[in-house]
Amino acid sequence: LAVGATVFVIGLYDALRTLVGALYAYPGGVIVDVWGHRRAFIIFNLVSIAGYALILLVPHWAAVIAGMFLFLSWTCFSLPATFSLIGAALEANRHSMGVGVQSVIKRLPIMIAPFFGGMLIDRFGIINGVRIALVVSIFLSAVTILVQRQLREETNGAPEVAAATTPQFERWNFWRTLREFNSPMKRLLLSDILIRFCERVPYAWVVIFAMDYIGVSGRQVGILTAIEMLAAIVCIIPASHYADRHGREPFVIVTFIMFTLFPISLLLSRSFSALVIAFVIRGLKEFGDTSRKALIIGYSDADRRGQMVGTYYLVRDLIVSAGAILGAYLWKLGPGLNFMGAAALGAAGTIFYVKTIRQSRQSALDDLKKQLEMRRSRWR
Repeated sequence: LAVGATVFVIGLYDALRTLVGALYAYPGGVIVDVWGHRRAFIIFNLVSIAGYALILLVPHWAAVIAGMFLFLSWTCFSLPATFSLIGAALEANRHSMGVGVQSVIKRLPIMIAPFFGGMLIDRFGIINGVRIALVVSIFLSAVTILVQRQLREETNGAPEVAAATTPQFERWNFWRTLREFNSPMKRLLLSDILIRFCERVPYAWVVIFAMDYIGVSGRQVGILTAIEMLAAIVCIIPASHYADRHGREPFVIVTFIMFTLFPISLLLSRSFSALVIAFVIRGLKEFGDTSRKALIIGYSDADRRGQMVGTYYLVRDLIVSAGAILGAYLWKLGPGLNFMGAAALGAAGTIFYVKTIRQSRQSALDDLKKQLEMRRSRWR
């Protein structure tokens, strides 16, 4: 019973974290459409600073939890704004590369920061080390705001321009935005939900499996995480470049396959060396993720891109948060069932996406044939 409760708590925590991310995405998208990229980024940064400052000034566990909800919101709040900015600043045939560069830059501090954080804790102790880290975070966030103030508001598809040139420009609510998703966007969303279930079901249990079942150390887990990050960084830019040139859907399919293979590779692992291969596969799931994001940007209405991206992630992560609870239940029955269940969901998502692409291409080909026949009949 005690073990069951522990498993449920871990699953619930993962579900809540996913749910919070879903709830932040939609208002983040609305804000960027209404106020523009520069002001939106500054607002999101101020929210993060408020979270850091709260933890720094109020040394209480409740303040820590409240502060975490604030400073961790940056990633989810800013996601629609980032997509919207890439869509406005770059031509459609460069969206994958734009997302790819942003993804690599975002990962660099993630790799470096834990090292410096550990140094501060080793040198000054946990409490003082964390306080110094919070001060540094506030300082860096303030510097970021100064940089963001220089951000030029792009006019390519910006809502302010649309509002100025079209007096009857209409704001959509959530349900209207969801209804306006085109067919490719809906198909991608459904496939993505299945794939993210594949990711979320084993997500909270990967480290536990590696340490308790394979017997690796905490240091080796850190090495595995670094290997995953390195594999992702190495593949992102080349894959993004070729996706912009040769079509994005095949790269998305490869990413979905990697999501599916990861839990299988975990299940087959019996040593640290095998886990290295599994984590390389996990890193390679980023191979076509920039292409998936570029497709979302392209499918979205230019004047409401932030809101449509926010709606996409709200729907996806709201549903996928249940995957963490499902993962806890399957883990209680055994790692094998958890990992195979995840792989089955990934395979379903991949097959569905491949079939919908074929159907859409066949439909486009049929439409083209009809148009050619109509033209021939007119010539006769």
